[in-house]
Amino acid sequence: MEGISDLKIIGIDELRPPIIRKEPYIDIFFKLSHQAPLDWCKDLNALLSKNTSSASIEEKKGLFINTWVRSSGEIPELFNELKTAITECTRLYIERITLASQESLNNDTQTVDDSGEQGQLNRIIASLNFINDEE
Repeated sequence: MEGISDLKIIGIDELRPPIIRKEPYIDIFFKLSHQAPLDWCKDLNALLSKNTSSASIEEKKGLFINTWVRSSGEIPELFNELKTAITECTRLYIERITLASQESLNNDTQTVDDSGEQGQLNRIIASLNFINDEE
């Protein structure tokens, strides 16, 4: 199973290869290694909107980064920008998931009443070692 940290550009969409047209641009559809989660796609689009490129990912599909260039010489620089954006987006996504998980864990372990008899009971239960040390 592929994880979010494995997400990377693996090629070009075979069904939509780059073609030089008479219009002054070349459409490029970069293919990702696997489908990205919706939230990650939203984050990537937000990150890409700050770049000079016109790249974006269709959030519901999460498999291709759509962009264009005016000349083929611009492709290597654009490709490197996209790789950097993907790395940064993944780092931020993992940070956010980790933080949310920690907050959820903290909320689960906090009790409404930490004083009085209930608080004492909660502390005693929390201190019990349920692992059999004799094994």
